[in-house]
Amino acid sequence: MPTGRLSMRRIRDVLRLRLGQKLSERQISASLGLGKGTVGSYLSRARAAGLSWPLPDGLSDDDLELLLFPAPPAVSDPERPVPDWVEIDRELRRPGVTRALLWEEYRQAYPHGFGYAWFCEHYDAWKGRVRPTMRQTHVGGEKVFVDFAGDTIDVIDPVTGEARAMKLFVATLGASNYTYAEAVGSEGLEDWILAHVRMFAFLGGAPRAVVPDNLKSAVLKADRYDPGLNRTYAEMAAHYGTAVLPARPYKPRDKAKVEVAVQVAQRWVLACLRNRRFFCLRDLNAAIKLLVDRLNTRVMRGYSASRADLFATLDRPNLQPLPSEPYEFALWKKARVAPDYHVEVNSSWYSVPFGLIRQEVDIRVCGDVVEVFHKGVRVASHPRCLGRRSHVTLAEHMPSAHRRHADWTPARILAQAEKLGPSVASFCETIMTDRPHPEQGFRTCLGILALAKSYEPARIDAACRRGLSIRARSVASIKSILKARLDQAFLDENAEEAPLQHANIRGQSYYH
Repeated sequence: MPTGRLSMRRIRDVLRLRLGQKLSERQISASLGLGKGTVGSYLSRARAAGLSWPLPDGLSDDDLELLLFPAPPAVSDPERPVPDWVEIDRELRRPGVTRALLWEEYRQAYPHGFGYAWFCEHYDAWKGRVRPTMRQTHVGGEKVFVDFAGDTIDVIDPVTGEARAMKLFVATLGASNYTYAEAVGSEGLEDWILAHVRMFAFLGGAPRAVVPDNLKSAVLKADRYDPGLNRTYAEMAAHYGTAVLPARPYKPRDKAKVEVAVQVAQRWVLACLRNRRFFCLRDLNAAIKLLVDRLNTRVMRGYSASRADLFATLDRPNLQPLPSEPYEFALWKKARVAPDYHVEVNSSWYSVPFGLIRQEVDIRVCGDVVEVFHKGVRVASHPRCLGRRSHVTLAEHMPSAHRRHADWTPARILAQAEKLGPSVASFCETIMTDRPHPEQGFRTCLGILALAKSYEPARIDAACRRGLSIRARSVASIKSILKARLDQAFLDENAEEAPLQHANIRGQSYYH
């Protein structure tokens, strides 16, 4: 990098000592603490400008600078053209491209072009005019800046000896620079949210805005004008009555406060713990807390006060009060209701009103409760099932036909079968007995009962009596008997036979 130009006051001292006091360049260098080459360079410019001591009356600093450093001609020399600073700036954004490389390419194209010092000086001047840095003014209690440090610290498993890298969460208030830091297991959503909860508790209040980076736990869609916030992060912010203002993508100056705080935390927290070994996260955070407290109570140069002093006078009185209960972590997800009017959460299924089949819903999982929302309205709430591949179904969510089917029990089926005849009841009982579980025979029994819509009860009873004699076990067999009128041989309208007795038949009383 080229050496910065001396102030006009210092240049006047060089001219005074040489032209007025007749000191040598070496003596001037020692007197003013400048390099001998620097002194010689400025004296050469003074000779070229024809200056003598004392300088002419009324010669301002701007006039002197113009004499010593004349501006290039308005119409550039074809052999010394002014570089295209827009193109230079665009090239410098590419990986590995430096000013020195671009200047060498410029000199290869124009061997008599400007020197490297002129090149860098004029590029900086152009960039300062095009993209000036805005100084941000922070009001007490207005903003807290949050981010993760790039460096990590290990926690060692005492059993396996495996080292796991912990991430350092850092937050700082805008007005006072009051800093909070803690180690968490990852940059995942739950660690991110719970770190915020503990940060608000540490501050004893909530600022009006939180300024995070664009990590996925905070921002789902990074956009300069309309960033898409993570649903859980937005809910947490609403719980504390604060707003989330993500920094613009690739604009670290938007969160310069926390960038500096991260650097300070890495130097005064992580660096201080570099030679210590930790075997649990709790011990690590206890050590971090001591160092953060020491950092906050250290007097800052230029302020004549510590971060804690400034926090007590600037930020703390302007923070919003905390809610009565801390935010409880909740996970949100979107889902589409399946044809069986259930939604899936962690390999378990929960029912919603059947009218929402194929509709998109929002699911909130908080603690032991699973809630389902459709267009902002809660439509279902279930206790969370910790097992896998489980179904949780409420009767009011089912269509009426499904509810009727769900209300069937072995005793109810046998009672309905008795109304059609004793042999129908015996046939249904045999069907349920032959299956590993009675419910597996429900559909066959309901199919037999449905035959009453097409046939007289006496014929159905006779058909079931024949079906028992030939060991039939399906609705199709009974239908075939009825269609072929094979039930006629067993039809005796005047006989009232007792139901079939068999050692394998349990009897109706078994199901009560």
